[in-house]
Parts: sequence; C-alpha cells; structure tokens
Amino acid sequence: MSWGLISEMGHVSIQTRNLEASVFDATQLLGLRETARNGGTAYLAAGRVHHELVYVESDLDALDGFGLIARDGDALLELRRRVDDEGFTIVSDRPRFDATEDGFSFIGPEGFVFDIALGVQHDRPAAGGFGPDRYGHINFHPRDVGGMMRFLRRVLDFRLSDTIGDDFAYFMRCNSDHHGIALIRGEGTLHHHAWQTQSVADLAKLGDRLHLAGRELIWGPVRHGAGHNIAAYFVEASGAVVELYTDLEQIYDDNRPPIEWGPDDNWWNMWSAYRPLEFRQYGIAPVPTARLK
Repeated sequence: MSWGLISEMGHVSIQTRNLEASVFDATQLLGLRETARNGGTAYLAAGRVHHELVYVESDLDALDGFGLIARDGDALLELRRRVDDEGFTIVSDRPRFDATEDGFSFIGPEGFVFDIALGVQHDRPAAGGFGPDRYGHINFHPRDVGGMMRFLRRVLDFRLSDTIGDDFAYFMRCNSDHHGIALIRGEGTLHHHAWQTQSVADLAKLGDRLHLAGRELIWGPVRHGAGHNIAAYFVEASGAVVELYTDLEQIYDDNRPPIEWGPDDNWWNMWSAYRPLEFRQYGIAPVPTARLK
C-alpha cells in the first residue's frame, strides 16, 4: 500500500573492491540468489525481481546509489519535474542497470545518488535454500539530517513515521512499511541495507552461518523501539552493514502523526539499554560522481 509518488524501495548498489567476496556474503551468508552477471556487475535478489542488490566491481568500496520505484508513469514524470525544479544534477536519462523499465538518476543532497525507475523485471526465485523475502530499507547518516528529511518529503514524497531527539534521526516511509529510509545524523555514509525475513529463528540461523564462516554478528538480535522490528547485523565485504529483520511495524493510516522519541527513550532497543559503541562507525561513503557506472 502506498500513498505517494514512490511505491516501494527498489535496490541498493555498491561498488566493491572484491566482487566475489561481496557476492559470497550476499549468497552464502544472507541467502540472496545471483540473478545475472554483466561484466563486473553482479545482480542479486531475494524477491521475485531481477535485482534488489547490485555490486559493481571497482577499485574502491563505496555506495553507488539508492533505487526507488515510482508508483506509475505519471508519478515518474512528476518526480522528474520536481528534481529539475530543484536544480539537481541528472546522472542519466535512462536506467543505469539492466532489466529496469523507464527511469532516470540524479545526484541528491550530499552526493547521494538516487535511481528512480518505473519498475524492475520480474524473476522466478530458485526453489529451496534459505534467505530473506525481500529488500526492505536503508539506513544512512547524512551530515544535515534535517535537510535530507525535508528533501525526501518535498521532492520524493516520503512520509515521516518517527522522529528521534532534536534533529538527530528520522524514520521515513513510502508505503505501509514503517520505514524505507532511516536517517541518523552522521558523517555522510550509508550504514546498512536491510532485508525482511519471516521468523526470528532466521536471525539465529544467520548467526550460525556467520560463526561457521569465522565471522560474527556485530549487534543483535534486538527489538527496536522505532519500527518495533527484531533485527541482527553483520558487516559485509565492502564495509557496509547488513541487517536481517522481522516483525516491522506496518502503518495503514497515512495521516498517523509521527511518534516522537526522546534521545534516551530506548528507541534503539526495547530489550536493553546496551548499544555497541562501534556500531555506528561502520559504513561506506558515496562514490565520487565521476566514478559512477
């Protein structure tokens, strides 16, 4: 269910210095399937689409872009009009990645690239195996968190679900999911991309797979206050964090006012006040625009 111009989260694309290690983490630890390989670009998905995660072979580890799906053709045209009116730089007048319908890409605030598409081709998932149901959301750390929040509302038509403290963090939605984008004031990096699964038991199985690979969870399972989801996190080969979550709050009233959390209200974990001090130090910066695919 969506009310705005963006109907769903599309993909996240990451440039990586070790393409095979990134694909290993996505397929053997998280449980995605690789749907296609085009030169140094690997496409992966959990749901019935061609891609929800894209890795681009590179000589640096960096965020390549955020993909969003427009509600329909009229919404795509309106989004393009808004982007042009704001004076943002257009990277491409057509989709940058394979199996994508009509769309465009632009450089938003603080150098974050947004790929707006009308849709992604459907794909049949492999039978059996393990893995999440779909790509769910991103969490990134702009320097001007309030400015980014206002951009997402004004230009991309996101709704505000929760606020944290005094201009510290915002959770924003484009459909009934409590958040598709979470913003926390930081140093201008992508912190994590997040994937929905059906059961908290899948989070324990993720921990087991990490252990067998000589890796570890960096936090979780925890029960977040903002969004109410149960989540666990690990660091992938690129340096970005991956979240596997379940039981995210659904919002079916588009007029629901934002929930306001104080800075000490345990919005990060309803089960404990503990937070790893190093948790927010992970992440990757946006790629220099001259290095985009």
